Amino acid sequence: MLEFPRWKVTWLWALTLLASLAALPSIMSAAGYSWPAGWPEPKVNLGLDLAGGSHILLEADPTQVRQQRIEAMEESVRNKLRTANPAVRVSDISIRDGALTFLVDDVTKVDTVREAVLPLTSGAGLTGRRDWDINVIDGNRFLLKPTQEGVDQAVTQAMDTAVEVVRKRIDALGTKEPTIIRSGANRIVVQVPGLQDPQALKNLLGQTAKLEFKLVDQSADPSAVAQGIAPPGSEIVPFAQTTPGMTAKSAPKIAVKRLGGIRGDQLTNAQQTNNPQTNQATVTITFNTEGGAKFAKLTTANVGKPFAIILDGKVLSAPSINEPILGGSAVISGSFTAESANQLAISLRSGALPVDLKVVEERTVGPDLGADSIRKGMIAMGVGTLALAVFILVTYGRFGVYACFALVFNVLMILGIMGIIGTTLTLPGIAGFVLTIGAAVDANVLINERIREERHRGRRVMQAVEMGYKEASRAIFDANITNIIAATLMFAFGSGPVKGFAVVLMIGIATSVFTAVTMTRMWVAQWLRRTRPADINL
Repeated sequence: MLEFPRWKVTWLWALTLLASLAALPSIMSAAGYSWPAGWPEPKVNLGLDLAGGSHILLEADPTQVRQQRIEAMEESVRNKLRTANPAVRVSDISIRDGALTFLVDDVTKVDTVREAVLPLTSGAGLTGRRDWDINVIDGNRFLLKPTQEGVDQAVTQAMDTAVEVVRKRIDALGTKEPTIIRSGANRIVVQVPGLQDPQALKNLLGQTAKLEFKLVDQSADPSAVAQGIAPPGSEIVPFAQTTPGMTAKSAPKIAVKRLGGIRGDQLTNAQQTNNPQTNQATVTITFNTEGGAKFAKLTTANVGKPFAIILDGKVLSAPSINEPILGGSAVISGSFTAESANQLAISLRSGALPVDLKVVEERTVGPDLGADSIRKGMIAMGVGTLALAVFILVTYGRFGVYACFALVFNVLMILGIMGIIGTTLTLPGIAGFVLTIGAAVDANVLINERIREERHRGRRVMQAVEMGYKEASRAIFDANITNIIAATLMFAFGSGPVKGFAVVLMIGIATSVFTAVTMTRMWVAQWLRRTRPADINL
């Protein structure tokens, strides 16, 4: 137990000093000093409650996901039956009461249609149900209705995608360590430390960025369109509100073909640019190979016809196709400012949100409040550390000195490891810090008291120290394993602040056992072999 060969001493000191040196960037930053440029900077990031920033709670509407699934199924059914061999004629395809219905003209083809439509459905996870119910009414009317299990699965997939899209958009702002987590079935919590402009964040996250290119229905009656009446197979879409005083009700409307357009989910890039003639802000988009081919096909087949550029259900512009666009890129123009064009470019690059997100809660934490929390947390940590050091020095003498050194290295190693792995420190994390410092001396108390007992039993110094570390280590490891289990459960099932506390607690437990048991034992062993004392003052 007290044998420490040179290689082991070197390895333990190297590990301790490396982790401790990694804490220097964080300490210098807290003290107001700058870290040399070009040097590695494993710095601890401060959370929202310490650095200030914006907190937003976003909510999605599950009914929108259901509607999207029905519309997608309608297009899939049309394409499937159009390309069937032999061809199948259907009519009266419509969406009614949350279901898709259509008539099969030839009753003898009902089974053929069912076989064609069935592959468009799939199992809903592990529920044992399919994501669509297919029923035949009156002999030849199909009724396709999404099951609740299928909708729940679609909502989960949509929210998972939305989290990644939100993360990409926030990363594009250059912020560090944002917290983006699911909350319940249809909510997302977004916390961005250091961002003091919640409105810009709301504008960025509230934009679905669903881009579509659809042909304008030139057969539509303008007076009917103004009243919101669209021809069969078309839909009414309003223009974006671009002039002062324009409202959603007074904005002009246009009829576009509901199916057959191109979606913007095949973009590879989007950049804010300027029109070289008017210097107006625009957005240049680039399609991937498949999207570019579709765009070229659409523009080639419809030269001279107008098509609408639609963003989030609003028409940005409806230019005529003067010539085929074959380069796989296009320019979106509108009443953009440089900032709004850049935000749109970020949204398009990050991908469209699969479902609209509505802000249901927002709050801003000022940096002054965070600075006050840090100051009070540091005071609590300093007072606690000083009180522990005084107590342990008075109680255990030289062994107390070793325990104090272990305590200092413990704090430095926690900060260093948090900086290396990029952990965010929150106010509950500071509480975990203080708790770790208090618990760090428990191991030394157990060891020192056990050494006292062994001396009182008449064991010699070397034997008493060896037995003290050996016997106390069992209780120390048992106690800390239960703490690790509790911290792991808090991290697995807790949310932001609870996770911050759990992370600091887990790191602190590991470093405190290392410093309080391994390092102090090495120091005590070296002292005993160097001085060979006849007695120890404990």
